[in-house]
Amino acid sequence: MTDIGQSRPPGPINHLVDRVQKWGLNKIASPDFQRWAASFSLTRGFVRRDAAQLYDLVAGFVYSQTLLACIELGVLRAAQRGPISPDELAARHDIATARMETLCQAAAAVGLLVRQRCGTYRLGRLGAAALGVPGLEAMILHHKTFYRDLADPMALMRSESETELSRFWPYVLGQSGDPGPDVVSAYSELMAASQYLVAEETLDAVSLDGATGLTDIGGGTGVFLGHVARRYPSLDLHLFDLPGVIDAAQGADGNPTIAKTAGSFLTDALPVHGDAVSLIRVLYDHDDDTVSRLLARVSSALPPGGRIIVSEPMSGGDAPCRAGDAYFGFYTMAMTTGRPRSPAQHIQLLNAAGFTAARHHPTRRPFLTSVVSARKPPA
Repeated sequence: MTDIGQSRPPGPINHLVDRVQKWGLNKIASPDFQRWAASFSLTRGFVRRDAAQLYDLVAGFVYSQTLLACIELGVLRAAQRGPISPDELAARHDIATARMETLCQAAAAVGLLVRQRCGTYRLGRLGAAALGVPGLEAMILHHKTFYRDLADPMALMRSESETELSRFWPYVLGQSGDPGPDVVSAYSELMAASQYLVAEETLDAVSLDGATGLTDIGGGTGVFLGHVARRYPSLDLHLFDLPGVIDAAQGADGNPTIAKTAGSFLTDALPVHGDAVSLIRVLYDHDDDTVSRLLARVSSALPPGGRIIVSEPMSGGDAPCRAGDAYFGFYTMAMTTGRPRSPAQHIQLLNAAGFTAARHHPTRRPFLTSVVSARKPPA
């Protein structure tokens, strides 16, 4: 499935532009040109900028592991309480002082900490922001699994071995039964931790005014519906997810008025109550055939005029983006099914399932989630 308008129509002007671009890129790829451009006053700034960005791509995995180590060792939390020294941290974690100082220096270099003249470190702006994002610490710790799957990108792209993420998210492979309490607990806790900001972004982007009830399909432990209940206290709410997840949701949302039904949207009837359905971070876990079947079933279950809300990380389509295309592209590859889709691709799928008036609702943090809504035609 491609984006509408993805290819540029041929023509003499576009052909000339392509030739000029190709000539320019070939020049940039020349070592001789790079040496000249690095010393010429009008071009050396661009060369240095490109070199710095390229270096960050090369070294990015070290920055990510620096963040992971700081979260795993509680360095940022310790710095939040006051200045810390490598000696203190080394003694606390049984790590050599010199190595702990290397971590602190690295954390300061990427903005997580700030080095002070006396040799101690205080919390940096990025470090404070990391602590202020609900669920981010849990996601960073979860990345240890993702990193192992990415250790050999060629093997991942060729599907040469089973991935750890596919075992962490068993339902994406069509395992509709109960995967067991330990597995369910692991991914349910991670989903719940990451849902707070997603819920805020979604509800700020699209209104539920006028709806009679909302069914959240694949809604985990009910975090999203808990946010909906606070904004729309008179709305009838219904949660639908796997049996083990529903068991964990009992009382977890803090709102006993939310009805709950256990089942799989792959095989069981959809218990749609009211005139609205939400799919929060659900579709990108699955392939196009599964998504098409699910959307068709939602359309059949909704009353005429009912609405559907899709909220999840999305591809940039014609304008590829880091979060949607790079991060979630490889994340879903490691899950072994699903992929990020652009808003235009979601609209195509919704239209094919019989929905109308499909539209994209921009969010403040598109790297977290984007929103598309549509309606079932009136009778």
